[in-house]
Amino acid sequence: MENNQIEQIIPNTKPIETKPRNEHRHVALYIISILALLISVAGLTLLIIEQVKGDVPITITQGSGADGNSANFTEGSIADVAQSVSPSVVSIVSETRSMNYFGQDSIYSSAGTGMIVTTDGYILTNKHVVEGTSTNTIILDDGTTYEDVTVVAIDPLNDAAFLKINGVSDLPAVTLGDSKTINVGQQVIAIGNALGQFQNTVTSGIISGLGRSITATDDSETNSEDLVDMIQTDATINPGNSGGPLVNAAGEVIGINTAVSTDGQGLGFAIPISSIKGMLKSIIETGEASRAYLGIRYINITPDIAKENNLPVSAGAYIYNYEAESAIIKNSPAEKAGLKDGDIITAISGVDIGKIGSLSSIIGEYMVGDTIQLTVLRSGEEIAINVTLEAYQE
Repeated sequence: MENNQIEQIIPNTKPIETKPRNEHRHVALYIISILALLISVAGLTLLIIEQVKGDVPITITQGSGADGNSANFTEGSIADVAQSVSPSVVSIVSETRSMNYFGQDSIYSSAGTGMIVTTDGYILTNKHVVEGTSTNTIILDDGTTYEDVTVVAIDPLNDAAFLKINGVSDLPAVTLGDSKTINVGQQVIAIGNALGQFQNTVTSGIISGLGRSITATDDSETNSEDLVDMIQTDATINPGNSGGPLVNAAGEVIGINTAVSTDGQGLGFAIPISSIKGMLKSIIETGEASRAYLGIRYINITPDIAKENNLPVSAGAYIYNYEAESAIIKNSPAEKAGLKDGDIITAISGVDIGKIGSLSSIIGEYMVGDTIQLTVLRSGEEIAINVTLEAYQE
């Protein structure tokens, strides 16, 4: 089960010129490789930077109930959708202060994109846009600038991060769609702060692939992270668009623009929006950036994996660990619910595991404390197991 194909891609944050105190300038670039690999998830790593609690309950704006992914753009509608969504898309200007080899203090700056997800100032963006930064400034589409900005939480698994503009209200928030019902060939637009110019640009295209897996590494190739279930699109995602929305024809956000191919194929990649909904709900409703987890090590089943391991299904999550110890994490929700090594999870609360999302992405829709029903194949028999999700603890 070796990887057969590797393509180079990079995240699309745009460095911008600054005047460091020692006149030294540095651009931190990521190199990302698409890997056709089998993901075995051992757990979720979540760094809580700060917990921000709001006094007023805020709800996430969802679609109207009809599936917005069935809509198509018509003549002039791309402009209408872009005009509707753009006020909710922001530029993020980040500064990082560090000491260089000569003991001199330097400032490195970069620009990325984010989207307003609540009216009281929560911002969703990519982790690599803000991780390790000293300060972050938010610039709205109309030029309004906010400097009182807090990094609330970073989720390395999804390359997602949450910021908060403090002391604001009545901001225009995006409408979140359902990335579980997207289709290859579906029309989409990408909106972002292209090339770090602090002004939104719009590109259009289609979804050209689903369920892509990529591995992100820094320029030293010493640190990496796996990103799964990525949406592949030919809508141009330029440098600086990281963290911006991928939008369907109904004006709903279905993905977070994250990476762009460097091999000339014009491919971009976005995180499915559904995979971060649970964490977003947790932040809004409880003020805590908690991520729900199940607590298993598993293999995403493909037809090839099914054939190789003589499995009865061609999609699902195969609870298996290559090493000697059990694939069930000790004291985890999975262990408490009675899951066993060799079980195959085929659905979560009626949602089939497959191209629309792996087990970890689908669980990403739920909050800590939610009870889900797993459809499990055990020794050829289908059974239902209820699991109450808990917060991941490092």
